[in-house]
Formats: sequence, C-alpha cells, structure tokens
Amino acid sequence: MDVEVDHYAVLGLPSGEEGAQLSDQEINKAYRSKARELHPDKRPDDPSAHANFLKLQNSYQVLKDEKARKLFDDLLRIKREKVQRQGQQDSKRRKMMSDLEERERSAFAVDPTMKAREEEERISRQLKQEIARIIAMHSNKKPAAAAPSKQDRAADGGGGGNGLDKAKVLKVSWEKTGEGYTAQRLREIFREFGSVEDVVIKSTKKKGSALVVMESEDAAIAATGNVLGDLSNPLLVVPLQPASSPAVFSADKNEPDGPKLGNLVGAGYQDFENAVLEKMKKAAQKQK
Repeated sequence: MDVEVDHYAVLGLPSGEEGAQLSDQEINKAYRSKARELHPDKRPDDPSAHANFLKLQNSYQVLKDEKARKLFDDLLRIKREKVQRQGQQDSKRRKMMSDLEERERSAFAVDPTMKAREEEERISRQLKQEIARIIAMHSNKKPAAAAPSKQDRAADGGGGGNGLDKAKVLKVSWEKTGEGYTAQRLREIFREFGSVEDVVIKSTKKKGSALVVMESEDAAIAATGNVLGDLSNPLLVVPLQPASSPAVFSADKNEPDGPKLGNLVGAGYQDFENAVLEKMKKAAQKQK
C-alpha cells in the first residue's frame, strides 16, 4: 500500500486537519457513495475500473482502522509542517537574498552625503587656490604713491620724492627753427656723457624744451655746459636742481640767451616740470 496516497482524497473527502475531524459515519457514507461510482460493473469499458475500485477499498480500510488512521493523520500533519517550514525557509531565503542584493546596491550606489561632502571639499580647494592666486598677484604690485598736492609740489620745488634724483635731471631748451630736436636726437647727444634713462619733450610754437634724465649725477654735471647741440640751433642745458656752488656759466643780462633761461624756469615751465617729475617718480616706483 502506497504511503504517499491521500486516503481522504481517494474517498472524495477533505484532507489535512479538516479530514482528521471527520467521523466514522461520514467516512462510511463517503465510501458507499464512491463505491457505487467506481464499481467495475458500472464501468465495463474502463480497463482501470478494477484497480481504482481496489484502491478505494484499501483507503477505506486505512481510515476505518483507528490506529492506522491515527498514523495516517500524523503523517499528513508532518508533511504539512514540512511544507510550512520549507515555505518559511523559502521566504527567509528570498528575504535574505533580497537584503543581500539591497546591500550590494547600497555599497555601489553613490551616498548623497558623501557626494555632497566631496563636492564641498572640491569647491573649497578651488576657492583656496583662487585666493592664493589673487594674494600673490597683488603682492607683486606695490601701491602707487599718492600724488602730492600743488602746495607740496611748490614747497619742494616740483616734487621729486624719493623715486627720482633731481640731481640727475637736466633742463634743455632750444629755439623752434630748422629741424629741431627729437627725443632720439637728444639721447644721441647726451649719450656721450653717460647713459640716458629718459627724455621728455615739451614744445611750443616758438620754443622747444625737454627734461633729460641721466644715469648719475656725475653724468649730469659732465653734460652741463658741455652739450652744445647743432650750431644752427644750439641747446641751453642747465641742471634741474642747481648746486649751492656758483653756476658753471653765467650769461650777461643783455645777451640774447638771457630771455631763454628766464622762459625755461618761468611759471609755465614749472608746471610742466612738476607734471613730468611726477610721472617719472611713479615710473621709478613701479620698477622697484
């Protein structure tokens, strides 16, 4: 007799816990009803009619015997519990696999908090680099000196400050006749007495004038009184800041050169001189 056969099902009865609660009368009634249905005389053309009827009789004998039925009910209970355990294990296994997959996804997924922190650190590093660049850029630039007022320039004779040594500066003037003098021409003339740092020319309709900055005071002294220029248009050269000693040369008041010197150091030229000195001072400060 096959132990895997569900004898309740063979008789057309409910199985499991509900089958275990059936009475003997309900089992007998179910057997008689099923026997009439499966009797071989009722199924002459069914080759399996005899085997099915025999199976019905065997199941009825098991359920009719109290001890055998009790063992069969226990066997069904154990099978149900096994199925339940397997279902629970499968559920736990599925949950475990789901949790494992979730942890793997979380491990490889980008953490929003971590991403925000990395973004903050990246921006902070870039900001520090920009601040360092700006500080380095401005540290290489020295602040320009404040422009002195007219009163200050008048007090110090034109305002040279510490950026320009006025002892190296020469005042040069000439008449506006012929070709005149350019900055390049003046550099060539004064270069015989030393290097020329700068030449600034101011011209009017009748007179040309310039400030020539020599490389040293000795070069300026050497050029004073020795530079003549072209014979057709001689140059008048005097120091911007005369020494306390007597001048290198003097001119008689009645001589034609008298008005030239007066025009050179007059109020009009003084303003031009002050402006040029201020520009030279700023240029010297930038070169430091």
